[in-house]
Amino acid sequence: MAHLMTVQLLLLVMWMAECAQSRATRARTELLNVCMDAKHHKEKPGPEDNLHDQCSPWKTNSCCSTNTSQEAHKDISYLYRFNWNHCGTMTSECKRHFIQDTCLYECSPNLGPWIQQVDQSWRKERILDVPLCKEDCQQWWEDCQSSFTCKSNWHKGWNWSSGHNECPVGASCHPFTFYFPTSAALCEEIWSHSYKLSNYSRG
Repeated sequence: MAHLMTVQLLLLVMWMAECAQSRATRARTELLNVCMDAKHHKEKPGPEDNLHDQCSPWKTNSCCSTNTSQEAHKDISYLYRFNWNHCGTMTSECKRHFIQDTCLYECSPNLGPWIQQVDQSWRKERILDVPLCKEDCQQWWEDCQSSFTCKSNWHKGWNWSSGHNECPVGASCHPFTFYFPTSAALCEEIWSHSYKLSNYSRG
């Protein structure tokens, strides 16, 4: 009798372990096909044949709509009313990195492992510590060195009285390298650690 109970208990433990492993595998897979619960994201990823310009790599399976992808390329779009040119005209080389950043954030269905819950009026989830290849981060920093800004954290602290972001009182415009002395400082600090510099190269 005791032997039979031991066998049954062993089978139960094995079944529970298989179920747990199956759930973990399914959870990992699902993390790579989800959309954030945020302001402009679709509820579920799917094809969007007409994604605009820098957002087009996500057209086969996207969390953004065609309209969102078009707005991501504007200087002050309805998405967030964010003005890239808050300290004079941002160079096109620098701006393309911010457009790419916006496209990744809005369109990618593969950010699940880095999605965190937040309690903010405009979104329920955000990304945290998404790894950026070191070459991409370095290129972003180099391409923005001749552009100007007045803050190191662009998530908060702006003056929004005009309807779009302006530098807060007492903040001075300086070249990017003043606020971001290294590539890691730019990539990690500008959006409250949404990104993390990786030691890995592309591929």
